[in-house]
Amino acid sequence: MKYRNNILAAIDIGTTKIVTVIGYINENGRLDVLGMAKSPSKGVRRGLVLNIDEAVSAIRTTVEEVQKQVGFQIKQAFVGIAGQHIKSIRNRGYINRDSYDTEITLADTERLLADMYKIPIELGEEIIHVLPQNYIVDSETGVKNPVGMFGKRLEANFHIVIGDIASARNIERCVDRVGIRVRQMILEPLASSAAVLSDEEKEAGVALIDIGGGTTDIAVFHDEIIRHTAVIPFGGNVITKDIMEGCAILSKYAEQLKIQFGSALGDLAQDDKVVTVPGINGREPKEISFKSLAYIIQSRMEEIIDSALFELENSGCMDKLSAGIVITGGGSLLRNLPQLVKFRSGLDVRIGYPNERLGNDSTGEINDPMFSTSVGLLLNGYDILQGSMHGTKNSTLEENHDFVKAYGAEDKDKERNSEKTARTENDESPDGTTKKAGSILDNFKKTIGGFFDVNDSEM
Repeated sequence: MKYRNNILAAIDIGTTKIVTVIGYINENGRLDVLGMAKSPSKGVRRGLVLNIDEAVSAIRTTVEEVQKQVGFQIKQAFVGIAGQHIKSIRNRGYINRDSYDTEITLADTERLLADMYKIPIELGEEIIHVLPQNYIVDSETGVKNPVGMFGKRLEANFHIVIGDIASARNIERCVDRVGIRVRQMILEPLASSAAVLSDEEKEAGVALIDIGGGTTDIAVFHDEIIRHTAVIPFGGNVITKDIMEGCAILSKYAEQLKIQFGSALGDLAQDDKVVTVPGINGREPKEISFKSLAYIIQSRMEEIIDSALFELENSGCMDKLSAGIVITGGGSLLRNLPQLVKFRSGLDVRIGYPNERLGNDSTGEINDPMFSTSVGLLLNGYDILQGSMHGTKNSTLEENHDFVKAYGAEDKDKERNSEKTARTENDESPDGTTKKAGSILDNFKKTIGGFFDVNDSEM
């Protein structure tokens, strides 16, 4: 298997969907996706696992499907974590070195970082990430990388992400029961950032708003440094619930109305168009105007946006966001949402697609805002294995063979060095091509008459 030491696996456990994806970093340093599977999420609400058995069943469905696509088993995976229990703090630490005459080494920065894992936190919490923001060497401030400099006192400002131990263990338990070991948990807004934000945006100053089904994730960057992270405990599902209650219809119809006919700006909705929704249990059908639907959506979406803007104000970087706001996630696909966010914030807004580091062969179905976190988990996982992501345990790609287990005897890998041998063993290992699992998004019918014959598709 020519990608054996470069293969990565990730599992995104969301409120509305669970995604398992497998890929590798090609010779150009970009991500090629070998396989991806999606399943409706069960037992998860607002990023928290509330039913272990249902969550395990949904995860197993995606894992088994993606393993059939690629032709081998995965043994480890990077897993995303979010939820209302996530919080972040800032802290400063320092160490005094023995001498002025020796260079600051990587070991010095790692010792300073390790001290941050020892800071006192609330009972029942654990530190997920420790992210350096900048260093101070003696009196020299604003140092991004102190390695190689001379100085006695080394200080640093850190962004520390904290989560609930029980919530993290529940996620880990679900993945373990599928037979996969959690290599490391990664904060989901950090993952999404890696997939949709460019280096230029991070340098200029940018805020990422990832609108999922159960949570809305925030990440703020400036001068290429993470400045703030937050998780807002509501997302696209509350809009669906408002439509369901406001129009007195079933949840599945409310979700479909939101996706196909919804708009985030009521003033731009058409006055003369209505959609007919079947009545409950044989009752008379309901007619819902596009404008009424849009005003219901706009009201709730403004609440989500205002909560996100409150977090941006707390970051202290609101006036430094030269690149504006990037919205991603399934909720970002709502019609006219960029215009509403721009109106509420006064900043430039674009929709973020996870194509910043995708290879040319992987820009099809996976290049959708709803898969930004899934793609980002693989990218962050690669950075962790390379040892380039601060605040994580370093390991090498040579150790990465633990991620996969080929069907059949593993000792046959040595025989795959020649193309002739590889051709004779195609039944035992993949040939490197990506197999499609079918349509990722349900194709809605365009006619209103057949609208409610389609399957559910959740934002």
